[in-house]
Amino acid sequence: MVGSAFALRAGAIAALALAGLLPAAKADLALATSKACMACHTVDRKVIGPAFKDVAARYKDQKGAADMLATKILKGGAGAWGPVPMPANTQVSEADAKKLAAWVLTLK
Repeated sequence: MVGSAFALRAGAIAALALAGLLPAAKADLALATSKACMACHTVDRKVIGPAFKDVAARYKDQKGAADMLATKILKGGAGAWGPVPMPANTQVSEADAKKLAAWVLTLK
């Protein structure tokens, strides 16, 4: 029951975002929620994976960071944030991976 309520809410947020009815930052958070990123991450604290703000801080001045993060979203990775590997996210298109990576890098 709780899982279906979460999925319904995530779907509603994603629909509003796609319709252009949410500000860009909330739309990108909605995208992250709808693609299950929030199962392991939050914006401001470590859960299973690192906080998105910590990712942004680590890579803020690194050339090519957005492309590297988009690839990690699509293909997964290991070792950058500890022993738990990040699985590939097969729900995310290349365009959405780039959008998510760019959004993460804007967080402070």
